[in-house]
Order: sequence, then C-alpha cells, then structure tokens
Amino acid sequence: MATATVPGHVAIIMDGNGRWASKRGRPRWMGHVRGAHTAREIVAHCARAGVQQLTLYAFSSDNWTRPREEVGFLLDLFTSHLDRQLATLIKHGIRLSIIGRRDRLPPALVTAIAHAEARSAQGTRMHLRVAIDYSSRAAITAALTNGETPAAESLLPNVDMVIRTGGERRLSDFLLWECAYAELAFLDVHFPDLSTADVDAVFADFAARERRFGAVGKQPAPAADVVLADA
Repeated sequence: MATATVPGHVAIIMDGNGRWASKRGRPRWMGHVRGAHTAREIVAHCARAGVQQLTLYAFSSDNWTRPREEVGFLLDLFTSHLDRQLATLIKHGIRLSIIGRRDRLPPALVTAIAHAEARSAQGTRMHLRVAIDYSSRAAITAALTNGETPAAESLLPNVDMVIRTGGERRLSDFLLWECAYAELAFLDVHFPDLSTADVDAVFADFAARERRFGAVGKQPAPAADVVLADA
C-alpha cells in the first residue's frame, strides 16, 4: 500500500533517449532500446515502493513528425515489449492500460495492446498506463465536445508527482487536466540513465513537501504569553 511518503499516482515523461544515444556516438534507436530497459526497472521499483498508479509518456501525437524510420522502430519496439513483458506484469499483479489514439497505430500493435490489457486486467498491485499517440489537449477537447465537464470515467486519477527527465522544464501536452495540482520534478538526466536512486530521491522530496491544494497551509502555533512575576 502507498503511504503519505510515496506518491499515489506518478507520471513520468521519458525524455532523452535519442540524445543519450547521440551523446555516445550511437544511432538514436539504441537509446530507445536502452530506455525500454530502464522503463522495466522503474516500473518494478515503483510497484515495490507502493505506487498505486504509474503513467509513462512513451509517444506523443506530435512525435509522428519524427523521421519515418525512427517512428517505425518505436512502434515495433512497443509491440515486442508488450509481448515480452506481459507475463512479468501478470505475475506481479500489475494491470496495464494504453491511453491515446489507436486508429493510427499498426494493426499488430493494436492487437498486442488489446491482448495485454485483457490478460492483465485483474492486476491490483499497481495500474500501469502507457501513453502512445497521446495528446492531453486532444483528450480534453474530445471530452468537452458537448460543452460539458468531462465525465469522471474519461479522466485519469489526479497525478501527485510528475517526473521529467532530459533536462527540459515543460509538460509537453501530458495529462494537463490531471496534473492541475501535481508536484513537479525536472531531472537533468537522460531517461536511459534514470536510476531507482533518482526516483527514491524524488519520492523523498515529495514526502517533505506541503501540499495545500489552494488552501492555507499549516500555521505555526502562537507563542505563549510571557507573564513576568512581580519582583
């Protein structure tokens, strides 16, 4: 179970895979492979720590503008990763859901998503969501098509902690509604180098923060009146 010292819902913007590879003189696809390995480690660590909801930003709707070869590699990587990791997720009670559009994804990936979601649906230890072809603005726009407040079932649980790697300081169209009161941590480390120690440090910082949600924070107790005895 999560405690007050562990965020209930953690969202991670997994940024810097390509730059990690380029920095080492390697092709960008190698950074994505290493990033997938890191993602496995982070998922397992968050489950052990008691995180109840974990949402990973894997592929934004804007990422379609990247080179065709890189996009194709990423989509194939998602498909193979789902197939390889499903048994582990089920074994450890982790439910998997994919958020984002599916109509533009390859049929093989859509099939793998449906299979993984159905097989892991009974997991109760942690709910892992992976955002693929995701745009928060598009999701909000779709929910507000009729000019109404989005229904509760169309939204994810409120995010408690956002972690972004890669040195950037922005949300990049990720869970904008759900992050209304999220705590933010921007790390100057590329995602493939993100360690469980880095995550623990973020959680320790989270535990030390006072979350007021617009209310007045805890006030110090008034000093006791000092009464001077007669000389």
